[in-house]
Amino acid sequence: MFITSALDGVVSLWQLQSKGHSASLLSTTDCLSPKQRRWPEDITWHPDGDSLFAVYSADGGDSQISVLDLNLSGDKKVTFLQEKPHLKGIINSISFMPWSDLCFATGGSDHAVILWNEKDDLWKPKTIHRNQHSSAVMGVAGLQQRKVILSVGADKRIVGYDLLSGRAEFKYQIEYKCMSVLPNPSDFNLFMVQSGQPGKQLQLFDIRLRQTEIHAFGWKQESSESQSALINQAWSPDGLYLSSGSADPRIHIFDIRYKASNPSQSVQAHQKRVFKAVWHRSIPLLTSISSDLNIGLHRIA
Repeated sequence: MFITSALDGVVSLWQLQSKGHSASLLSTTDCLSPKQRRWPEDITWHPDGDSLFAVYSADGGDSQISVLDLNLSGDKKVTFLQEKPHLKGIINSISFMPWSDLCFATGGSDHAVILWNEKDDLWKPKTIHRNQHSSAVMGVAGLQQRKVILSVGADKRIVGYDLLSGRAEFKYQIEYKCMSVLPNPSDFNLFMVQSGQPGKQLQLFDIRLRQTEIHAFGWKQESSESQSALINQAWSPDGLYLSSGSADPRIHIFDIRYKASNPSQSVQAHQKRVFKAVWHRSIPLLTSISSDLNIGLHRIA
């Protein structure tokens, strides 16, 4: 199964058919926030796979987190958490941490990174930091082997914050604003940052090599010079390939084992901007979404 979210606030649940040759719509759910009627800014699966968590905005006293329980129906299907730790602006990112104790982090336009832990069936937030970034936090993620939260911001900073010591273990400053961060699913020392640098939109880092970019990947953007935070990268399950949407509109695929900066493959996928292309866990399939209102299923050789 996979889910899509759109500007109408509807979250749709889809089921792949015939090994990825088609998909059928299972359900649609209105997930607009209760006060401002905002759509989800970012959405993630609960590790158990039976619910979805989405983030919204901190403006106007609106709810900041929703939970869509796929096991329920009707009015009980979507609930909103009461806690509202973000102070203002859009909450840009939500990510469950890859640790044994279940928790997730959110990053927002108020420069804050918040960690949420479940206690007595209630999710309670704890502010990790508000002063490590001087601008909006655009992406958050957790390192697999250590209690470190990665955060990247529009201030061009990459921060690795150690929860055990209560301080930043490392900080990188790059030349362009950061839009998202994604740890490698196989090599836990590697992580990829999407930046606004033309021709080097994706930058690979190793936490063992401080302040050093291992390699950069990118493409010549033809339709526009602007770099969008809505275009997200995705790792293949083995951690060897990376896919990215683009404004062109193509899906670009990179093989990180090679030093070539250009895509190893580009797929003409949609009629308009490609927001994201995600890998299936067990079959060679990419699922993509686009502003042309279509979902693409692409067999990758």
